Amino acid sequence: MVGPESTPGWRTAETEYTDEVIGDDTLGEMFAATAQRNADDNAQLYKGGAYDRSLTEAVIPSAPSGEYAAISYERMHDIVKHVATGLRDIGVRDDTRVGLFSSTRMEWALADFAVLSAGGVITTVYTESSAKQVEYLLDDPDAEFVIVENADLLDRVLEVESNLSLEGIVLIDDYESDRDDIYTLRDLYDRGVATFEESTYRSWLADRDPSDLASLIYTSGTTGQPKGVQLTHRNFRSNVNQSRKRLAPRPDKHPDVPAIGSDSTSISFLPLAHVFERLAGHFFMFASGATVGYVEHPDTLADDLQLIQPTTGASVPRVYERIFDRMSEQASESPIKQRIFDWAVDVAREYARTEDPGIVLEAKHGLADTLVYNTVKEKMGGNIEFMVSGGGSLSKTLCETFVGMELTILEGYGLTETSPVITTNPPEDIRPGTLGVPVADVEVRIDTGVVDASQFDDVTGELGELLVRGPNVTNGYWNQPGPSERAFTEIDGKRWFRTGDIIERTDDDYLIYHDRIKEIIVLSTGKNVAPQPIEDLFVTSDRVDQVMVVGDDQKFVGALIVPNFEELQRWADAEGIDLPDDLYERCDDDRVREWVQVAVDECNADLEKVERIKQFELVPREWTAENDLLTPSMKKKRRNIRTEFEAKLREIYGDDYSE
Repeated sequence: MVGPESTPGWRTAETEYTDEVIGDDTLGEMFAATAQRNADDNAQLYKGGAYDRSLTEAVIPSAPSGEYAAISYERMHDIVKHVATGLRDIGVRDDTRVGLFSSTRMEWALADFAVLSAGGVITTVYTESSAKQVEYLLDDPDAEFVIVENADLLDRVLEVESNLSLEGIVLIDDYESDRDDIYTLRDLYDRGVATFEESTYRSWLADRDPSDLASLIYTSGTTGQPKGVQLTHRNFRSNVNQSRKRLAPRPDKHPDVPAIGSDSTSISFLPLAHVFERLAGHFFMFASGATVGYVEHPDTLADDLQLIQPTTGASVPRVYERIFDRMSEQASESPIKQRIFDWAVDVAREYARTEDPGIVLEAKHGLADTLVYNTVKEKMGGNIEFMVSGGGSLSKTLCETFVGMELTILEGYGLTETSPVITTNPPEDIRPGTLGVPVADVEVRIDTGVVDASQFDDVTGELGELLVRGPNVTNGYWNQPGPSERAFTEIDGKRWFRTGDIIERTDDDYLIYHDRIKEIIVLSTGKNVAPQPIEDLFVTSDRVDQVMVVGDDQKFVGALIVPNFEELQRWADAEGIDLPDDLYERCDDDRVREWVQVAVDECNADLEKVERIKQFELVPREWTAENDLLTPSMKKKRRNIRTEFEAKLREIYGDDYSE
């Protein structure tokens, strides 16, 4: 089942709901207010031994190595106030752009609120950025200061420093320098302690207006040079309000419906440089008085889940796919475990799809819970109430699997330009395979003129490009008047943001994602094919790790596939097959191709004839942000993948293939 029975009128209740979290102040004022309301509650959980922090002992008490400790909202606010004062002392003023170049950790949050409280504007830099990209992301916004995590990232800044107009560099970790313009976060804190005045600090907050720029967040660059999205305090603040109305513990909610409140603990591991985690795991959580626990590194996620024991968190589909893959791998240790796991997965999906399970299905679900689901839940910390999925398309089948295991996933949708939340599945009425319904104060409409709905299968609702308007929508891109103008259209006297996404709207306002307009494959026969739904079918396959569907201007659909090499090795060992050690040679091995063909055939069985993958090629390299084949938010950089594996595409389509 998808959850407790919906309370009648929840949409009206959501629209009318208000509480102390909802407001129209700036982000600095929002944080100061939540720190006062929740002064004695835990604000941040941090891991000992993870970093060589400059904010040591006297500021942030050391946690035992490998264990988590906490600081309260009152202490977090003290740190923010003093670092903000230190920033003012070194020259940060209203509207000063400050780069933030760090992985996700507690100091990212402290620095963010400190810069915003000091009147500055945060411009984000991904840790995967090369020196050349760092130069662009600091030069384009005319950043005067940059806060850098450690010496390794500092080297990239120093490599291009002569091309920038930096007045100061701040290190989060401990660092010694003989330069007067390089500081540590501790240096700023100490300066703040020496010069702090409460009235002055409050005046900085009061001087900022909700219409002022709060942050420049650069798009992921899937189609070219990143653009700086201008997001104001009002943009973010309104999105906090909208998310609060949807997810607050409202009085109209059934007691079993999960919510976010001051008793929630969130796990944070996605890049805070990306708008999704910045809003969902940062601004919204702190405004709600929740506790935020920071994962040391994505590789330690499994261990840190056990230590933090979160009730909620946000992630991208790729992480949920990895969790399912790990579950499947562990089940494959023996034939009996595999049979039990496969049966339990089938039960979970049936349970998620059924409104009234009945006695027999309830009994099966109870047994599956004992045998499988409880183990999975314990490995995720044992306290998960719900997780949010965004930043990409989540497979309907995978969502049903988790929901049926009572590991609820609320899929949502948004863009950097919308701060980002446009829709989420309401906890009262979760519908896997949809993006949910728009949050309060967001208007949407479908421009049906941009696509031919008859070219898409299984569409019952209104289909076209999604247009959006609301207080969370950007007014445009930094120093890019042309793209800013093209990003909007005027209809009936209203200005609408063009999302570029093909969306279906059902009769009851649930949205269903189909694909990006730019990524729709147009075959030489004239038939349109959306690649994302095809790729989603492979998510639960244990033989395919990654897949990209291709075929633009070609006669048929093809695919580039990264095999699941770990599962491939297990299969080869079980069958007594000696495969080549070299991954390139493995991808050319006929036995491996036949093994992957099984997965392709299974997926093709669920597709219309024109959508089926006729030919595929195997590639030996995983697509990652580090090798520039994924964005930092784990979206495929399709152009880069096509360029990287052009020879493979020529094997699919022949020498006539061209970009």
